Amino acid sequence: MSALIKPFELLKIKAAKDFLIFDATGTPDARQKYESKHLEGAFFVDVNTQLADIKQNAADGGRHPLPTLSKFSSTLGILGITPSSHIVVYDDKNGSNAAARFWWMLKAIGHNNVHVLDGGMEAAVSAGFPTNAKVDQSEKKEPYKIRHADWLFQQADIQEIDKVSGDEDYLIIDVRDAFRYDGINEPIDLIAGHIPGALNIPFSSNMDSTGKFLSATELKSKYDDALGGRTSDKVIVHCGSGITACHTLMAIAEAGIEMPKLYVGSWSEWSRNDRPMIIKKDES
Repeated sequence: MSALIKPFELLKIKAAKDFLIFDATGTPDARQKYESKHLEGAFFVDVNTQLADIKQNAADGGRHPLPTLSKFSSTLGILGITPSSHIVVYDDKNGSNAAARFWWMLKAIGHNNVHVLDGGMEAAVSAGFPTNAKVDQSEKKEPYKIRHADWLFQQADIQEIDKVSGDEDYLIIDVRDAFRYDGINEPIDLIAGHIPGALNIPFSSNMDSTGKFLSATELKSKYDDALGGRTSDKVIVHCGSGITACHTLMAIAEAGIEMPKLYVGSWSEWSRNDRPMIIKKDES
């Protein structure tokens, strides 16, 4: 099943039974944007309070650590999501922000009938999908039953990165912009640089010049080459805080390749925990 849905496909299913659409815009003013304008029928999901459990110190799990399994289960029930729900998620950044994170979280618990809107809200509006400013509450359901083992299997922690960062049999993919990876500048975390041995494949390279995802064929060629014959169980993807990395995990899934693990704590955790870092690109 494709990870993406095109705007014309969304128009066809918007009245279908068990269909739910969510606005997962993750900007600081996301709620205000939603209340001003959103796709018709969309409910709001908050990246900071519902898709993460932010701690006072980012050294403890990074800037966007995952909520507990119990909390996420309850959140899904509050959002009206059941195992039979067909879910479409969008944001205002072509799926590169919290929409991809919500998609990954649902896939990680085994909910397969979920898509991200290719091109985000702007693409849907251009295709004629109606918008409004009506704020509805979804119909609350029972907490979603999640198997603990499925959830943990999709994640890598800082101890696993310790073990594999110097092992050539493994691949760590860093999806941040090159200037952050190269140690030139860091606009969010305390220091620029990267985990030793990590390969930089910026998430933006998953998209074409219009902000749409590359075709599945193009993505498969791109990531087959990057993985270099490694199986996905030997690949870990990270970003700054564990959100944008999900864009690349979605691109890999769209390519028909088994999804690697997400290092949830990402650079925001690693760089605050006295771990080895490459803080300036070697120009030699």
